[in-house]
Amino acid sequence: MPAIRHTAGVALSAALLLAVSACTSVHPDDPGASASASASASASRAHLLDGLPKSWDELKKWKLTDWDKWAKQHVLQNPVVKDRWNPDRMKEATPQEPAPPTGTPTPTAGAGGTVTTDPAPVKAVPVTRPYTAYPASGKIFTSAPDGKTGQCSATVIADPAHPGKSNLVWTAGHCVHQGKGGSWYKNIIFVPAYNSSGAASAGKHATLEQVAPLGEWWADKAITSPQWTAEGDHGSGAANQYDFAVLRVHNPDSPGKSLEETVGTSVPVWFDAPRDQLTVSAWGYPAVAPFDGQELDRCDGGRPVPLSFDASRPAMMTIGCTMTAGASGGGWFARMRDGRQALVSNTSIGTLDHTTLSGPYLETVAKQALDYLSKQ
Repeated sequence: MPAIRHTAGVALSAALLLAVSACTSVHPDDPGASASASASASASRAHLLDGLPKSWDELKKWKLTDWDKWAKQHVLQNPVVKDRWNPDRMKEATPQEPAPPTGTPTPTAGAGGTVTTDPAPVKAVPVTRPYTAYPASGKIFTSAPDGKTGQCSATVIADPAHPGKSNLVWTAGHCVHQGKGGSWYKNIIFVPAYNSSGAASAGKHATLEQVAPLGEWWADKAITSPQWTAEGDHGSGAANQYDFAVLRVHNPDSPGKSLEETVGTSVPVWFDAPRDQLTVSAWGYPAVAPFDGQELDRCDGGRPVPLSFDASRPAMMTIGCTMTAGASGGGWFARMRDGRQALVSNTSIGTLDHTTLSGPYLETVAKQALDYLSKQ
C-alpha cells in the first residue's frame, strides 16, 4: 500500500487543513522518474506569476532588491484585531479529520535520494512541564477569511540582523498562507510556551495569563516561499518541499521589548545542514486524537530519510513520528557542531495513519526569505 500523506496543519475548514493525497516512491532507475520530474517542472513553470523568475533555479540568484520587489505583493501586512483571541477561542480552533485522498502523485528521486520505505513509527512523548523551560516552542492561531479558526505549532528563531533581540518566528507556509490562488490568514498570533502549567489541560477552563504565560505576539509581517504561494494546494506534493514561513511579531502589551528578550532564548536556523549526519527531534502541539492540542510533545526521530516529489528540488526529510495534525510548523531540532541546538526543518506533511512526518530541507531559498524579513 502506498503511504498516504496529508498536511499536518489544524483548522475548522478545508481551507485551513489541507486535504490528503496518496503518494508512492520511485527508485532513481525507474524509467518513469525523469518523465515525472519533467512534468512537475513544466507544471512549476506554468505557475510562475507576479514577478517570479522564469525558472525556480533562477530564484536562488535573487538579490535583496528582487525579494523586495516580489514581497511588496506577497508579504503579510495585516494587523490583528484587538481582543480577537481568548482561551476559549483558542481551544475552539479544533481540527477536522483529514479529508479523503484526492490523487496519487508520484515522488521522484531528489537531491537527497528517494525513500522507498517509511521509517518505523516513533511514539510521541510529552515534554516535561513547565514549558517555559523550553520557551522557543509555542502555538500559532489564525483566522480564515470565513472567520473560522485554526492552529499550528511554531518556534522562536534567531534574527541575524538583531542578535539577542529577535522578533522572528518559524512555522510552515500552509499554516499561515492558503497557497496557490489564496492569501494570508488573518489575526495571526504566536503564543510561546502555550499552556505551560497545564491549566487548560483535561478540559479545564484557564485564564489568558495561564495559557499565554509569556504573552500574545501579533504577526505584523510574514513571508513564505514563492513556490508555496504559486503552487501550494490541497494535497501533498512538490510545493511542500518549500513549505515554510517566517513571521515578524510584536507584543502590543510590552512595547520596546523583543520576543527573544521576553522568552529568554531563540534557536538559530541551520541552513544546508548535512542531512546524513543529523539526529532530529520534532516538537509540536498535535491536536487530533489521541491528542487534544493542549500538550507539547516531541518525537526523537533519529536520522531522517529523504522524500521527494520533484527531482529538481531539495528532497524533504522524513522521520518516524506519531504526532497528528496541529504539529504542523513545529520545529525540527538537531545539534550543531558547536553543540548548540538548531532548527533544521518544520513539520509539513505526515501519513494518514500517523506513522511519519516530513519537513522541507532548508537551503538557499529559505535563507533568502529569512534574510529578507530580518532586514525589514
